Amino acid sequence: MRKYVKIFFLVIALLLLLGTFVFLWMKSQPKEERYEVISPEKTSIEKKTVATGKVEPRDEVLIKPQISGIVAEVYKEAGEMVKAGDVLALVKVIPEMGTLNAAESRVNVAKINEEQGRREFTRTQDLYKSGVISKEDYEKAKAEFDRQKEELVNAQDNLEIVRDGIARRSAQYSNTQIRSTVTGMILDVPVKVGNSVIQSNNFNDGTTIATIADMSDMIFKGKIDETEVGRLKEGMPISLTVGALTDEKFNAVLEYISPKGTEENGSILFEIKAAVTIPDTVFVRSGYSANAEIILEKRDSVVAIPESAVEFEGKKTYVQLVTDTINKPQQFKKKEVELGLSDGIKIEVKKGITVKDLIRGNKIIVR
Repeated sequence: MRKYVKIFFLVIALLLLLGTFVFLWMKSQPKEERYEVISPEKTSIEKKTVATGKVEPRDEVLIKPQISGIVAEVYKEAGEMVKAGDVLALVKVIPEMGTLNAAESRVNVAKINEEQGRREFTRTQDLYKSGVISKEDYEKAKAEFDRQKEELVNAQDNLEIVRDGIARRSAQYSNTQIRSTVTGMILDVPVKVGNSVIQSNNFNDGTTIATIADMSDMIFKGKIDETEVGRLKEGMPISLTVGALTDEKFNAVLEYISPKGTEENGSILFEIKAAVTIPDTVFVRSGYSANAEIILEKRDSVVAIPESAVEFEGKKTYVQLVTDTINKPQQFKKKEVELGLSDGIKIEVKKGITVKDLIRGNKIIVR
């Protein structure tokens, strides 16, 4: 029995040894190398760069009050369309007590002067009718009385303005009614009823009542790296993709390139702006993020091959022309070519091959 066990293990060992030799022999055999066969094609090549940014209205107008006070009413909301002159909000004036007292005192003085002037004018008028005084004296008395009446009206208007922020004679020009200065869409109304607001003057920008913009005139504002800004020119076409509208592409025209760059994360970036053409059927909100594809160079109807098929030796470039595709192994011939524009995938071939030639592509390993 022991004899058979020894024979069994000996056979197993021989089989393992033989299998190892067979495996090593198969691994040592050279593998046939085959390559893809590529035909050059006539196509168009574009070299593009991408700038990231956002879409926003060309002009956003901040509506600010011309008088300080408390917001009493807000008539409009964000998203509504308004015309120039529409009332957006009403501001209630909180009068300063010293100014209010002075205005009331002015009214009282004006009333006293007006009553005295009325009595004097009445006496002068009677004397003129009796022929006692000349017409010149009568006209002077009348002018003085008219001036006193106008002074009373002005004092009353001033009191109304100080107390209420509005005078009855000029209600349509009241500073308490905050009106839109442009036609467009309201983007934001940052104030609420009861908020205090400060008037716009030489020393203060004032509180913003509303932000209004013309949403039909949009621009793309983005930044581009310094390595590519030198290739840009005003008037270049741009294809715009908005992140929130993935199915839409918009045409734009580059109209501004900043003369000064800014450093961000170690890179120098330059601001660019482009006028965007938006169809009436699409609504683009202010602040949408967008990517702009800018065509730096373009070649139409040129011979092109995959860039991976090109070999570089110093300053010269070559391709491998296929001379035999039937026999094994494949046979190739090195051919110098002159290259042109590349988009990173395909490259233009100016001289050296035609669309009738076949060239070597990527390697295919055949076992």
